[in-house]
Amino acid sequence: MSALLEQLRRIKDNRGLMADLRCGLVNGKRHRSWPALSRIRVGVDEVVKAHVAALYATHPEEAAQGNLGTTCKTIEFKRDGGAKGEDKMTATERRFQHLLAAETGEELFARVTRMVLMAKSQGVPVNYEKLLVDLSYWNERTRREWAGEFWNAFGTASEGGAE
Repeated sequence: MSALLEQLRRIKDNRGLMADLRCGLVNGKRHRSWPALSRIRVGVDEVVKAHVAALYATHPEEAAQGNLGTTCKTIEFKRDGGAKGEDKMTATERRFQHLLAAETGEELFARVTRMVLMAKSQGVPVNYEKLLVDLSYWNERTRREWAGEFWNAFGTASEGGAE
């Protein structure tokens, strides 16, 4: 269990701190998140931790297992009913492919943010422990792990897959 997530769980009900952390998702307001980050022992230069903290403050519903691929598959199931034609991709699947193509930094953060906001709108929890590790070590292996969870070999996604 990461120290960051322990701190975030501790302040989960502090509406003021959570609001300040959410400012980390907006370029023009990012400076407002810095005092809140220091209170949870995150340096302003620790961009991955700061971004995960902002995402958690936006959607604190946590999953204990899976990765963002699992979360996205559950979103697809809820939004699109898991139904797709043999030759057509769902909108969620296209967004997920777009996410996998992202490079590190702001591009990746923006695409992950969109998926977490979509998870929030569908009531799908996110495994922030795994997301923190995956964003810290974003590479081809991470992409393949996410893709493997999203496009599993047997196509047996369930509604509770991200929980």
